[in-house]
Amino acid sequence: MALTDPLGDMLTRIRNGQQAKKDSVMSPASKLRARVLDVLQREGYIRGYSEEAIGQHPGLRIELKYFEGQPAIKHVARVSKPGRRVYSGSKELPVVRNGLGITIVSTPRGVLSDAEAREQNVGGEVLAEVF
Repeated sequence: MALTDPLGDMLTRIRNGQQAKKDSVMSPASKLRARVLDVLQREGYIRGYSEEAIGQHPGLRIELKYFEGQPAIKHVARVSKPGRRVYSGSKELPVVRNGLGITIVSTPRGVLSDAEAREQNVGGEVLAEVF
């Protein structure tokens, strides 16, 4: 069965894995998923990720991060969905929790956090919010 929202599926796997106190979770691989994981790693929400095979297909093992027994990611939500795409200019990018969280944005310069997108003065599709 084909997924209609592969990025939303990966974010849900991360959310479920952290609720279950898992060390890592597996997700099918794609370039977009890997770029989103790069942003999460740069911002300190996950320890890292590596490419691993799931049967015959490429996959990503995501190393989850905890701080004093609590998950580093308190909330992760998909903003732009297949049924409703959300775009934002560099000046109108949403601020999550007064700057304590991040917004992940797909721009012409790649997948960036909201702070990086403002710094480079580019907007794009708002993929997810994390805090």
